Amino acid sequence: MCGIVGYIGKQKASPILINGLLRLEYRGYDSAGISTIEPEGLVVMKDKGRVKNLYNIKGIDDLEGTIGIAHTRWATHGKPSKENAHPHQDNAKFFSVVHNGIIENYNELRKFLMDNGYTFYSDTDTEIVPNLIHYYYTKETKETGKMKFLTAVKNACSDLKGSFALEVICKDFPDNMVVVRKDSPLVIGKRIDENYISSDIPAILSFTRNFYLLNDFEYVFLSRDSAEFYDKDLNTVNKKTQSIEWDAASSEKNGYEDFMLKEIHEQPTAIRETIGAKFSENSKCEFDELKFTKEYLSSLNKIYIVACGTAMHAGLVGKNVIEKLCRIPTEVDIASEFRYRNPLIDDKTLCIFISQSGETADTIAALKLSKQKGAKTLAISNVIGSSITREADYSIYTHAGPEIAVASTKAYTSQVILMVILAIYFAETLEKKCDHLCELKKEILDLPRKIEECLKLEDIVKQFSKRIYQEKDIFFIGRGVDETVAKEGSLKLKEISYIHSESYAAGELKHGPIALIEKDVTVVGIMTEPTLVEKTVSNIQEVITRGAKTLIITNQKIDKAMFDTVLEIPNVHPFISPILAIVPLQLLSYYISKEKGLDVDKPRNLAKSVTVE
Repeated sequence: MCGIVGYIGKQKASPILINGLLRLEYRGYDSAGISTIEPEGLVVMKDKGRVKNLYNIKGIDDLEGTIGIAHTRWATHGKPSKENAHPHQDNAKFFSVVHNGIIENYNELRKFLMDNGYTFYSDTDTEIVPNLIHYYYTKETKETGKMKFLTAVKNACSDLKGSFALEVICKDFPDNMVVVRKDSPLVIGKRIDENYISSDIPAILSFTRNFYLLNDFEYVFLSRDSAEFYDKDLNTVNKKTQSIEWDAASSEKNGYEDFMLKEIHEQPTAIRETIGAKFSENSKCEFDELKFTKEYLSSLNKIYIVACGTAMHAGLVGKNVIEKLCRIPTEVDIASEFRYRNPLIDDKTLCIFISQSGETADTIAALKLSKQKGAKTLAISNVIGSSITREADYSIYTHAGPEIAVASTKAYTSQVILMVILAIYFAETLEKKCDHLCELKKEILDLPRKIEECLKLEDIVKQFSKRIYQEKDIFFIGRGVDETVAKEGSLKLKEISYIHSESYAAGELKHGPIALIEKDVTVVGIMTEPTLVEKTVSNIQEVITRGAKTLIITNQKIDKAMFDTVLEIPNVHPFISPILAIVPLQLLSYYISKEKGLDVDKPRNLAKSVTVE
């Protein structure tokens, strides 16, 4: 889940590399480092802590090299330290390497290399890579020139089990770089006489809009003015660039104090862009990318929605709408569990996979398993050309733009609305009789305006945050689809405020959780389902009786005097109420975190894209 950057061109590399790392810090920030090719050979400069610490390293401003690699780390093997920071080198200092991923068989390879005279100076799995490349590079071989470099990298990668995106520079090749990926993201941005390499598009989007998107085991031999592509057997491959239309400014804060707050406020635009021209009030819903027929959808005995974290919560909303509109049994599963329990999948199963980045390792592995078992697969991602979209049979996209803060906001609500629109598409393809579909479409089209209304609650939320930011436990409850909002609200609070929080179905309080309620504990209740309001009010009355403070998010008629604070959101169809109800909870988490003086965009121990198991 680390971030890697590379540059090869005519400009001084070090400022470009550090700037790229600053844009990738949401992927990891335990340590950082760069390596450039200087007249005297390979130079490595690195340190523990945030990327900004690199500016304090003596001599870093004197680097003149125009080729270099860089890394910001989210620690897996080995504690955060200067020794464990990347880049890593082989013992002879012939190669510098940065790596995103996990090498599962590193102990075995480490022993092999030690038996062959190599010494290790870190606790990382990555340090085996440059030494393994050196081992193959120095063996007698018929290859010469660039093929010797490529073959050494290829032979080393053939020994690796796990996931990796690698950037490799070599003392013998001062004008070149080799990059390769397997199960970890890597893109190449192309300009005249320059190539930029990165884990994520936003880090280099300000330099170019033309990108090469790499497949697994695709090796690239880079020079300033060219990129030569090779397959796993080092046969040449033709590759075309893709144009990315994101606005580079969307990767900047644009006057907001934090990316998270900016992205919360971008939700009306993200929703509007995701809805796009997929339907009008009086026209059928269309997905140009999908070719599902009535016969195929009628043949399904089950739909699986598979995702991790916040994306899984979007899937729970999707399950609710699909089952009610289409009457197809739908299960939601956590990707990391799904792949290991031998799920019941066949050609009568449609599997939908949700991933903001499109690079979530567990979700991609679950998708591959589903294809092996004969299911049709559909990917939902925010990134065109991401790994998950290239693996799936079909792909549709949210249009949230780059999301930089680790805690997802606009990507989540975009996923929810896309799931609702997908359910409508299924229902119309199945020719289901749904009298309220026209009204639902009308409300969807009006959703951006209603989100703007929710954002006006910001000052009230901010004041409530000041009252509760020092609490140790907060509980979220709801019934029906409101329970999914409770789950996502609780997760947001955990992620960025480090307050222990739990979510429960309100009807389950008396089955155990109410034992945790005591005087002045805060309970957040969500009430948007008209048929369940009275029962939820009754459940919240139970916690009030036991001394709890209450924050209520609702669009229903209730006796507001019963509760401490009530946030009224616009009335909307229950299928899409989770989009409005989550906005005040996103703001609540944000302002609690700010009151505690925490780094909102980069919460501890978390990274934006979980690209390893």
